Amino acid sequence: MNKIHLPGETIGIIGGGQLGQMMAASAKEKGFKVLILDPTPNCPAAQVSDGQIVSSYDDLSGLIKLAKKCDVLTYEFENVDAETISEVKKYTDVPQGTKALIVTQNRIREKSFLEDNGFPVVKHAIVNSYSEFTSAIESVGIPAILKTVEGGYDGKGQLRIEDNSFSENDVQELLTSGTCILEAQIDLLKEVSVVISGNSNGEQSVFPVIENEHRNNILHISNCPAFIKAETEQECYQIAAKIASGLNLVGTMCVEFFIDTKHQVYVNEIAPRPHNSGHLTIEACNVSQFDTHILGVCGWEMPKVKLFESAIMVNLLGQHLQPAKDAITKHVDWYFHDYGKAEAKHNRKMGHITILTDNIELSKLQIQNDPIWDK
Repeated sequence: MNKIHLPGETIGIIGGGQLGQMMAASAKEKGFKVLILDPTPNCPAAQVSDGQIVSSYDDLSGLIKLAKKCDVLTYEFENVDAETISEVKKYTDVPQGTKALIVTQNRIREKSFLEDNGFPVVKHAIVNSYSEFTSAIESVGIPAILKTVEGGYDGKGQLRIEDNSFSENDVQELLTSGTCILEAQIDLLKEVSVVISGNSNGEQSVFPVIENEHRNNILHISNCPAFIKAETEQECYQIAAKIASGLNLVGTMCVEFFIDTKHQVYVNEIAPRPHNSGHLTIEACNVSQFDTHILGVCGWEMPKVKLFESAIMVNLLGQHLQPAKDAITKHVDWYFHDYGKAEAKHNRKMGHITILTDNIELSKLQIQNDPIWDK
């Protein structure tokens, strides 16, 4: 059964980026105090919180200090050490546990969990050496993507194998980071995601399917609802709900899907936290993915999600931020989010805008034709 946490108590968040910032904003709105642990002073989450412990994520003493000062502990990203989380459970309530972390921190464990439970995944093979890579190419086929088993995001730790002209040096370089996995590249029709939240009583809040487009392996634009067949939509919902139950989901997670040209659904990845594609829920729904995360970890009942209006979300990378700021006064339709990061780096996520619209295709076309996102 859920342990209930009420306004006035303190929520600790491991990680101080934009996800932690939006979690904290939701918690503060509900009357909680919030403490952040992050190695960067005045990180985005700390800017909207009651305090920060400046410490690395793997510093057990810093995490214990945080745990002793809060009533319930959560995290904003999946690369928190599961053993460390188990240790700090001695000092505070950690309702999310470690199962989702352990499964999703390693692509082999994640694929095994999905296959063992009958969820559809693309053809793949484990690769520890160049000879295993060449064998994997034979079994998996080309085109394919070679990925590191641990770490990697926004295209980092990945190598696309488009044809037989791939570079052996590039493959060997990726293999120096450790075990990799080679995944078949399907005839892709759509990439979509389902954001889902839960509490430890097994109640779930499920958000509408979101359609995603990437540029240079970084999410560029999302729209909700997604333009997919009704049967495909229902399949995504059913798979996401079963995955959430299998991982004992508390808080918010995202299941990313590939849909091929034959409308076959494959699970791509699981993110055991709020997700970039779900940012549009802040304006488009009765509750956001951050609200339901806080509700879940605090043991409250999970609400039924309602989509108030169709929406698109566009990421603002470092090269987009200042041009977008300069254009704000011309766009009353923009819901503008600046994460408050100290330095605007190229291809680094610095903010996003959400547009509520009754014509998704037109709104996406306007973004496509806006020179801000040409950079």
